[in-house]
Amino acid sequence: MKRKGFRVLAAAVLMCGAFVFSAYAAEGWASENNTWIYLDKNGNRVTNEWKKGADNLWRYLDQNGEMLLNGWADGEYYVDSNGIMVENKWVQTQSPYDRDGETHWFYFANSGKMLRDCWKKIDGKNYLFDGEGVMETGWTDDGTYYLGTDGAMRTGWKFLEDQNTDDDESWSGPEDDEDSHWYYFGSNGKKYTSADTGEGDYRVVKIDGKYYCFDIDGKMQTGWVYMNGDASSADMDSIEDWKYYAEEGIRNATLGAAIQGWLSLEPPERLQNNVDEPVVWYYFEKDGTPKFGPKAGDASTSDFVKVDGKTYLFDQRGNPASGLRKVRIGDSEEYTSYYFDSSSKAAIKGKRTVEEGDGTKSTFYFNEGSNAGRGLTGVKDSYLYYMGKRQEADSDSRYVPISLPNSNGGYTTYVVNTAGRVSKNTTVKDRDGNKYTVNASGHLTKVNDVEVGSEKYNDPVEPTFDDDDF
Repeated sequence: MKRKGFRVLAAAVLMCGAFVFSAYAAEGWASENNTWIYLDKNGNRVTNEWKKGADNLWRYLDQNGEMLLNGWADGEYYVDSNGIMVENKWVQTQSPYDRDGETHWFYFANSGKMLRDCWKKIDGKNYLFDGEGVMETGWTDDGTYYLGTDGAMRTGWKFLEDQNTDDDESWSGPEDDEDSHWYYFGSNGKKYTSADTGEGDYRVVKIDGKYYCFDIDGKMQTGWVYMNGDASSADMDSIEDWKYYAEEGIRNATLGAAIQGWLSLEPPERLQNNVDEPVVWYYFEKDGTPKFGPKAGDASTSDFVKVDGKTYLFDQRGNPASGLRKVRIGDSEEYTSYYFDSSSKAAIKGKRTVEEGDGTKSTFYFNEGSNAGRGLTGVKDSYLYYMGKRQEADSDSRYVPISLPNSNGGYTTYVVNTAGRVSKNTTVKDRDGNKYTVNASGHLTKVNDVEVGSEKYNDPVEPTFDDDDF
């Protein structure tokens, strides 16, 4: 762009807006037929050039040598109604390329040149301009940012029509019939998506203290989401790799947010053929992950979940256990019983009447202090228990010696009656006439007046466990 100053040669001046012109000059500005022109030293009109006025502002002489008003100059500058080059201002006008005949917004920098093919922060807001200088609106071409109708880059939550809903074949995730979804744009304007995080098909993000899930296109997810690819390939017997995010109608929940704690839901469709009830209780971590446990036969005390001081056990489908369960102790091969209440699903403590797996009802005792809920093996309140089940002599024998392993590698034997009560500091006879002598601790010391050691007599009776997923 050529720009040359001019000198004022006449005393008389005319005013045009804020621009002061020379009325008579051998070289400089002149008025002709109500139009301003600029004459060179030879008195010829200057064309297609910029010239400054006495106010030090730039004007443009068009191809006819006339000062341009309200138009484009050099294809990337604009002059206003006074012919002054626009600087640091918005202008709504047609494109100099006349691409569609419509008006668009353009912004001209302090150099006067329009912004093009760039981002620009203006009055605290970010705007994007295309290669022809037009302020963009809506989704950017790569679908990363969203610009409002005012052109300003959006941040935070926005419910928007999806980009390329008709021809987007890049996503193989769950289908829906919606053309609009919730999106979240960070402080830098970029939408949250799993596409550039390396997190797989979905990305879980904490926003304002809550966890939300977004797919590869940035759509906020609701309901059950399979985090490990195509849900049709998910294990039909396990809820592993599933998460849940609040759907419409979930009471006191924010749409799309993970809900920590207990929630009653239908299971994922993939698992619905493998549950007894259409609605199941689940316990969720704060990021939407449901608690789940081991496959059948592998339940361990290491799998227990503590909630508000209570103990729970979940199966591989995320359902809380109920009834009498056989549970290994830690990583050992030793096991015992726990009973999970059918209503609360929590492990119970203390003395209870329990229905065993075969339908019989028996008296059990579950620890209340250390190892709370574990079936007791030993004597409690003068009764003998093994894995929580009270040991009793049958009516045909009246008394029976039962041996429990002790810490010395041998056995400690107790004599119990038909009610399970341990005999102490006495001698009793069973119906076959066998005589058992026990000390004050209830330990068997003699059989038919013959002293005994730590040998084994009768094995205790194990509980009959519920025969299902554990």
